[in-house]
Amino acid sequence: MNSPSFWDDQDRAKKIVKKVNVLKSWTQPYFEIANGFNDLNEFFKEAKETKDEKLISDLTLELEILEKKLEELEIKKMLSHELDPKSCFLSINAGAGGTESCDWANMLFRMYERYATKRGWKVAIIDKVDGDVTGIKSVTLKFEGDFAYGYTKSEKGVHRLVRISPFDASKKRHTSFASVAVSPIIDEDIEVDIQPQDIRVDTFRASGAGGQHVNVTDSAVRITHIKTGIVVTSQSERSQVQNRQTCMELLKSKLYEKEIFEREEKISKIGGEKKKIEWGSQIRSYVFQPYTLVKDTRTKYETSNVTAVLDGELDEFVKAYLKEFS
Repeated sequence: MNSPSFWDDQDRAKKIVKKVNVLKSWTQPYFEIANGFNDLNEFFKEAKETKDEKLISDLTLELEILEKKLEELEIKKMLSHELDPKSCFLSINAGAGGTESCDWANMLFRMYERYATKRGWKVAIIDKVDGDVTGIKSVTLKFEGDFAYGYTKSEKGVHRLVRISPFDASKKRHTSFASVAVSPIIDEDIEVDIQPQDIRVDTFRASGAGGQHVNVTDSAVRITHIKTGIVVTSQSERSQVQNRQTCMELLKSKLYEKEIFEREEKISKIGGEKKKIEWGSQIRSYVFQPYTLVKDTRTKYETSNVTAVLDGELDEFVKAYLKEFS
């Protein structure tokens, strides 16, 4: 990389830099943790010899911080699938139930935005359809960051909410559903063959925020992949051309992911698979009434702190999933 001719072939150079950055994301934390433990070991010896209780207390806190960092690295080690290091698209769709489900989809939208922000990922809204009364009917988010797909793939499936409805004057308990889909963003050097005859392209007037230009022209784009029935939509960009490019990126990601998992399913049938994950099934329940509980139906991990979970505190659910299925 220090060679003067390194950047002569920019595509090759970018690939090498990307690989180096991925390696650094492993080696730098490892050496920081290893050096930290070595330093603490020496300091603990000194503190015990001098019987410095204040120093021992401070060092114990530092040890807890290092242990959390080590646990995070161990979890990251479980992200060994070829798609795990990639950025991703995350889509939320409200289930049947009108206003209730649209509000629930909006709560999930806020939860994932906060989770992504806490992890330091770049967040962009690709497509968003507001509910008729409140909330959202659907939204597609783009998370750009290391291992975004690996950390969010556990969220695929149906999410169930049980609560006293704020929209029901009789204060009855309601159950709402929303589905979550996650697809990896594939690299430009990965080829996915999509012929013009394989897709149907529809344009329509964009809704929601985005300025006057967005709302008075047919700038939004919907692409349907005829063979698989996969439908993708983008209306966040100002021009139809930009929205079409975003749609194609999203479609390629979904098709590539589908191809990968179909290939792995064939292999698992030959070798036998210990655990099967049904992406379309209910994966988690969020209960506000008659008690507070969030429980993952796959891993059985649960917590009574529903508020923290909806504020984006998903790490323990992700860890439990990776330990169970990696």
